[in-house]
Order: sequence, then C-alpha cells, then structure tokens
Amino acid sequence: MALHQRIVSAPVDFGAIRSEFGLASAYPAEAGVEARDAVDAFAGSRLDRTDIALVTIDPPGAMDLDQALSIQRTRAGYLLHYAIADVAAMIRPDGALARESGARGQTFYLPDGTVPLHPPVLSEGSASLLPGVSRPAALWTIELDEAAEPQRFSVVRATVRSVARLDYAGVQADADAGNPHPSIAALPEFGMRRIEAGLARGAIGLRLPVQRVVRDGAADGHWRLVVEPRTAAEDCNEQVSLLTGLCAARIMMDGNGSGERIGLLRTLPPPAASAIESLRRTAAALSVDWPDERTVGRVLAGLDPNSPTSLVLMSEATSLLRGANYTVLDGDGPESALRHSAIAAPYAHVTAPLRRLADRFATEICLANCAKVPVPQWVRDGLVAAAETMRRSDGVAGKVERACVDLTEATLLAPRTGAEFDAIVLREANGSRPAEIFVADPPVLAPCVGAPPEGESVRVRLVSADVSTRKVSFAFPATPAPDRAARLL
Repeated sequence: MALHQRIVSAPVDFGAIRSEFGLASAYPAEAGVEARDAVDAFAGSRLDRTDIALVTIDPPGAMDLDQALSIQRTRAGYLLHYAIADVAAMIRPDGALARESGARGQTFYLPDGTVPLHPPVLSEGSASLLPGVSRPAALWTIELDEAAEPQRFSVVRATVRSVARLDYAGVQADADAGNPHPSIAALPEFGMRRIEAGLARGAIGLRLPVQRVVRDGAADGHWRLVVEPRTAAEDCNEQVSLLTGLCAARIMMDGNGSGERIGLLRTLPPPAASAIESLRRTAAALSVDWPDERTVGRVLAGLDPNSPTSLVLMSEATSLLRGANYTVLDGDGPESALRHSAIAAPYAHVTAPLRRLADRFATEICLANCAKVPVPQWVRDGLVAAAETMRRSDGVAGKVERACVDLTEATLLAPRTGAEFDAIVLREANGSRPAEIFVADPPVLAPCVGAPPEGESVRVRLVSADVSTRKVSFAFPATPAPDRAARLL
C-alpha cells in the first residue's frame, strides 16, 4: 500500500456554495434601517417577569439567543418558564424587514459564517435574550405532574431578563459535578422523564454521528471534520423545546373558544409498513433483539450509540423519517394528518423565531388564543406563504449543509487517493446503488463500490476525491485482486 501523509485540515472556500444556492448575506438598505430602529410594539402592555431567574443554553459564542428557561421542582411535579424572543413585536408586518425575512425563511449556517434570517443588529442585539438586559419575550408557563406530563400551559407577552448565558459543555460539566445552576437543577430529571414520555407515545429518535466542519485553530484559514459528541444536557434541553411545541400545537388545535382553528404545524407522515419491515429484517440480520410488542423508538433508544450495529440500524431508520412538512391548520381536519410521527403527536415550531420564520407566525396564534382575542390579520394572510417559504428554505438548508461537508471531505481526502481506511458498512449495495460506509478518521460518510457486508468493519480504499464535484468514492476490498495477466506472469 502506498504511503500517504495524513491530512487533518485544509483550506476550504465556501464562497462557491453561497453563490450556487443564491445565499446573499447583505440585507436591503430599507430592511436594515428597520432592524436598526426596531422597537417593542407592546412595550406598554407587557407583564413584568424580570423576577424569574432565566438562563440561556447555546453553543459557545452564539449571540442570536432565542430561548431562556427556568425549571423548578414543585410539590406537584415541575414548573417550567420558557421565554422565547418576541420577534413579531419588533417587526412591522407591512415593512421591508418582514418582506425580506419572509423571503429568506430561515438562517442558513455555513462553517465560515451565517446567512441570517434577520440583520444581526436585531437577531444578535435588540431582540436577543442576552444576559443582564430586559427583553421582550413570549413567556410560556407550563405546569407538569410528577411524570413531567403537562397539566396546564399558556403563553403571554412579558418582559424578561436572563441572568446567565450557559453552553452545553458547561451545563453538562456542572451537572456531572453536582453543582448545576439553580435555574436548571431540575433539568436532567425533567429531561429523562420527558424522553420516557416520548417513548411511551411511540416517538422515534436517532443518534447518528453528526459531522461538523470546524476551524483548525492551529492553522489559520484551515478547516477540519469532527463528529460532535452529544451530551445529556443537549438531550434534556431539547425536551424543553419539544414540550413547548407540543403545547403550542394543542393550543392551535383547540382554537380560540369560538370554534375556529387556525395554525401552522410541523408534520411528518407515518412510516410505510414496508419500511418498518425492512428495518426489522436489518435488525434480525444484525442479531438485534426486537420483540413484536416493542416500538421502533424503544429499540433504537436501547442501542449503544457507539457500536457499529447501532450505526447501521439507525442509518437504516432514517427511511422512516421522510416527508416532513409545514401544514396550515385551517378549520377541521383529521388529527392523524396533523401529527408528527417521529414525535408521535401534533407539534409546532415556536421556539426559534430569530432563526426560523414559522415560529413567528405560530407564536402569534398561540398568544392570541391564550388571550382570547382574534389572530392578527397579517398572520392569517401570511400563513400559506410562510409554509411555502419554510418548505423551500428547509430544502435549501439541507443541501447547503451537505454541500459544505461534502466539499470539506473531498478537500481533505484528495491528497490521499489510493490510501486505505478502516470503515463501518452502514448499508450494503442494492442494485445500482453502492454501499454506504462511515470512515471514522477523518469522519466521512461516503459511497463504496464492491460488496462490503452490511454491519461489518472493513478495510476500504479511497478511489477518488473530486473537489470540483464534491464527490468521494471508496472501494472494497481495499486491495484489488490481481488481474488475469498478472496472475499468469
């Protein structure tokens, strides 16, 4: 085997991806001025809840802070306060900023920077729930029982003040040391009970390796690939957002008391029976125990996320989670068509309005229904367009993220063409579709020609890494058999 120097990082230019997908960071001047001059339209009528010691939990360095929480143990169970940045209060519905954000749909994340939904002066400044300053918020209050099941919930406009900006690693370290921030001391217990509640409903969660492109601090302008470890703190914090989305969906589906139902839900159709049967066959081939009565979610939750078997089965399970959509709720309709099958309940996005357009509309509906007032006309008029924008921008966001990873993979691997790597076979070849493998170092998901056995650890050879097309290909076995002429010599 030829010797190849191991490349741990390389210079990568993501500008071409911005151009390819038409991602323009610059905001129109008029919209930028509106963002700079934005004021709270409800400043005189908010409930003052600066007495609640809220904290934010975000990646290090994040400034667009949508959410702040406090969760306390009570005699009955738990009390959750969840403040969400009140973006709608800062944007004129008929203004240039509303039009531009309505066209963008969401913030697009690239390794070298974001293409934001809103100008940073708003999303990282006046509307962000930064610590130590009073901010307008949609404040959710959710009362839960001992099993962390919601008993009462509502949302109101309030003024809040975060007392600390935390990150996931720090929250996890504090929890492990037995010294959590008082505002979230109950979060681990709450999170575990909410995860169990989801599994009991039939929810499905995947824990596949998450590839990230990150800066190489030792080499200016260079980038490398990593697999980010997921902490229990992230899992528990995710449950807060999921719970709030469940409550929001219920508020929209219950209506405003007049019999009218209007809303914007995040939906996912149930998986086809054939997809579940295929997953069962894969589990059987991998010797994974799957009793008839056990749900998909419980089978996946019981796997060791670090084992090759788990990677294979979870990779196959992605086929169950296709067809996510934004569905406008307008009048009556069967609840089965309004559910998110991976969450196993109706669900809505309401917790990231600085980064996602849908949340602004859904939150306004919940605020109106809880206050027993009509839903604003701009929300009614804009719901269909908002749903269409979210569908389109979701598709673009997924392609942009994949393109950035693919470009980095090809750039890092190009100098190592012909080298051999250890890999795990996630999917075997099927007809014209090549096998799919996961290489751990560098962390790469890629096609592999040949017939490597699914679920096995194998040795593969890098056949090509084309930076211009962002395509990488491996071959199995790593060492090709000598051709007939060579055998005769």
